[in-house]
Amino acid sequence: MNFLENIFSRLQQAADRAVLAEARISGDRTATGSDLLAQIAVARAFLRASGLAKGDRCALVAPNSIRWAALDLAIIAEGLIAVPMYARQAAGELAAMLRDAAPGLICCGDAALRDAISAAWPDAPRFVLFEELFASKSPSASAAPVPPVTLSTQDTVAILYTSGTSGEAKGVMLTVSNLDHMLACTNSRLDELMGPRTEPDRVFHYLPFSFAGSWILLLSCLSRTSTLTMSVDLTKLAEEIGVAAPDYFLNVPTLLERIRAGVGDNIRKRGGAIAGIFQRATAAWLRLNDKAPQTWDFFWLGLAGLVIFPSIRKRLGPNLRALICGSAPLARETQLFFMMLGIRVLQVYGLTETTAICTMDDPNRVEPGRVGPAIPGIEMKIGEDSEIVVRGPNIFPGYWRRPEQTAAVLRDGWFHTGDQGDVDANGNWRITGRLKNLIILNSGHNIAPEPIEEELFRAVPGAQHVMLVGNGRSFLAAIITGAVPSAEIDSHLERVNSPLPHYRKIRRYHVAQELFTIENGLLTANGKLRRDTITAHFAAEIERMYAKQE
Repeated sequence: MNFLENIFSRLQQAADRAVLAEARISGDRTATGSDLLAQIAVARAFLRASGLAKGDRCALVAPNSIRWAALDLAIIAEGLIAVPMYARQAAGELAAMLRDAAPGLICCGDAALRDAISAAWPDAPRFVLFEELFASKSPSASAAPVPPVTLSTQDTVAILYTSGTSGEAKGVMLTVSNLDHMLACTNSRLDELMGPRTEPDRVFHYLPFSFAGSWILLLSCLSRTSTLTMSVDLTKLAEEIGVAAPDYFLNVPTLLERIRAGVGDNIRKRGGAIAGIFQRATAAWLRLNDKAPQTWDFFWLGLAGLVIFPSIRKRLGPNLRALICGSAPLARETQLFFMMLGIRVLQVYGLTETTAICTMDDPNRVEPGRVGPAIPGIEMKIGEDSEIVVRGPNIFPGYWRRPEQTAAVLRDGWFHTGDQGDVDANGNWRITGRLKNLIILNSGHNIAPEPIEEELFRAVPGAQHVMLVGNGRSFLAAIITGAVPSAEIDSHLERVNSPLPHYRKIRRYHVAQELFTIENGLLTANGKLRRDTITAHFAAEIERMYAKQE
């Protein structure tokens, strides 16, 4: 039984139980297993009537919803290849990726999105809106369910486009075999997290299903006894989490950093004894983890555990067992912060090309600052320039219609990730940087910018993003976004620079009034810096920084 057949079987078993929900403050919109199967059947009938053949691409451009999940499963069940796109990306970028995928049908969430893509790609193939598709004639209730088409283990079921931090986004082909292996791994790890249960897992989700890790979570939830509640309004995220009361949910580091900063700011504003206890408890916790405790540390932690930490945990959800974090390395201090509160943070590392995951934290043996051991069945090792290379059944077969780029990263059976890292004696991996992001000063020093950027970002309250520049220059400079006074930056920058060797110190900075966003093209669809684009965008400001002193 492959992953898709397993999901259909699980949905039949959950005929009367809610498996998906859309978080709405006025009351969730839910779908039971039988509801979802009925919607899948409607979508499959529409796709069959559209004249698409096995192996044709069908694009899916819409925000998360129950219908999104139903259509995604219907596409795969008909033997088509799903091509999910991030609905918030610029229409021109969407059109370029769609043109590359050459789908026979483009399924859009709304007319405005369809019209924007049509304007950027006048020769686009047929569009269909979700409303039209799901309003089509449904199969007779008395008709026997149509099983999914027969798929071989090597059949491609999805093409997911990379974020394109530099250069053109590429379509990553994922197969039945990739999904079979990955879902077995994720379900095993989630079983370890949740332990024996009589109730379904309560899972909350706010990241777009068009991202690989997000999609794997969706399929994992449908492969096990879960109720997945989807965010429908990111401006009401806190309220939605409260409604969902999840056992766990998937995060990107940015959100956890903001939660940590928000908690700290609120407590500082309150002042008084609470602020003093919190400050002392935080310092005590860090010392304990550095194995340098002082006499009163356990007292302050115990006191904070009685009067402060429970109320913070309650706001994040009374049932919360863990926060799962991926997309980028999480700062060790942030992971320790949540652990201090009694909330486990489990890191996951991987790329779209590795079916989203290479490593997953063991819930019972978390090493703060590391992203866990390799998942079962795959091999990871350090190659040249500290690059992480991987092989195993999670590795994609290649990029869509890009044999040269495929050959560049798949060499001698190993996938070259482009990420740099190291592994400790317990097999726990750490991600230290990305090869293509290395800054090489004219002195010859090679500098991974990410650790310094993270340190400065954490040090400067109000900073939205930090990016270092300096390739071919004599020193590092930084672009900082956010409403932050220069005097405040100067103070924090001095502290950040203090322990660094001379060539890693930041000598100049520019405060940009324009934020980095997905809409202005300075961030990728999953929130990563488009470094080359940012450098070009702020070329004049960068030149002014270096004109002062070279």
